[in-house]
Amino acid sequence: MDSTLRRTWAEIDLDALAHNYRALRARMGEQSRFLGVVKADAYGHGAVEVSRTLEELGAEYLAVSNLDEALELRQGGVSLPILQLGLTPADQTAQAIACRVTQAVWSESAALAFSREAQRAGGTLKIHIKLDTGMSRLGFPCDGGSFDASLEAIRRVCALPGLEAEGIFTHFAVSDEADEDSRAYTLRQYRQFTAMTESLAGKGLAFAIRHCANSGAAAGYPQFACDMFRPGIVSYGIGHQAEDLGLRPVMTLKTVVGAVRELPEDTAVSYGCTFRTARPSRIGVLPIGYADGLHRTLSNRWQVWTPWGTAPIVGRICMDMCMADLTGLPQVREGGEVEVYGIHNSVNDAARLAGTISYELTCAVSRRVPRVYFRSGREVARELLLRG
Repeated sequence: MDSTLRRTWAEIDLDALAHNYRALRARMGEQSRFLGVVKADAYGHGAVEVSRTLEELGAEYLAVSNLDEALELRQGGVSLPILQLGLTPADQTAQAIACRVTQAVWSESAALAFSREAQRAGGTLKIHIKLDTGMSRLGFPCDGGSFDASLEAIRRVCALPGLEAEGIFTHFAVSDEADEDSRAYTLRQYRQFTAMTESLAGKGLAFAIRHCANSGAAAGYPQFACDMFRPGIVSYGIGHQAEDLGLRPVMTLKTVVGAVRELPEDTAVSYGCTFRTARPSRIGVLPIGYADGLHRTLSNRWQVWTPWGTAPIVGRICMDMCMADLTGLPQVREGGEVEVYGIHNSVNDAARLAGTISYELTCAVSRRVPRVYFRSGREVARELLLRG
């Protein structure tokens, strides 16, 4: 990487993204639209370049969390419809209309506020109705005690001036879990979703787009494709379900060996002296730390990959650096590249060690880490998100 910033970077394999897109499309059926979830900077992969690639591949929709994320895509030349999934303040309605954003609506009070602001702006806000079928986060509740009241509230929302109800959707809570209770819960959620959409259709409200299949459902319940499916983390080849489907990891996080220290036996390494050398040791100092997204909880637990084997991270991970034991790897020298996460060193394994999910680790890769994009082994774009 010929840059003054050659310290730590993330390589984004757009061919792997294309492979995953095509595999998921084939799994869910060409008749179902593909909504690419690119919130949180495309789970750390770079939303603009990922969205441009998905648009080229034929995706029909994108999803973000907030208006700033949508504006970034529009400024990056992305023209696909964008669904805003998050809690958007009503005073952003005019801006949402101006940049052609579709807004999720989770309650009648929110819809009334959006309607009022849309009329004030002299435009129409496209919306998707969010149903709560068991996530208990946002949405019109669909359980037995609330079903009828929600049905009538949705009918009123769809009649509000300034709003165009294009779609309706729900979100599964445990579709990525394979145990019997989780499968039963997911099937119950789907039944509630279909019961509400069918009841609304019986009242004359048929939506152009129904969607419920997130990553877990795309992997485990392809029959839930409906009019559109919205794979998130699985699109990036991350998580056990991606592995099961033969999807490829899109991100490889790399750093270099910045310095090599020759330390005697019984030398303490890093803050807290949590590691001591058990023999004379070659310790590599790597310019990556928790400010770059390498979680401190992986101290003394994770390793970096080299072409000659793995090197364990020793001592506590610092803000900007960490140390790796290179004693058994004499071929690794200063300036050599090492892989922190990637095809040889799975982020899924790191997440298990950290007691979290792989999403958290890729999302944590900070904005000071350049993203470098490759097609057919050639660099095609580079993105550094620090302020100029």
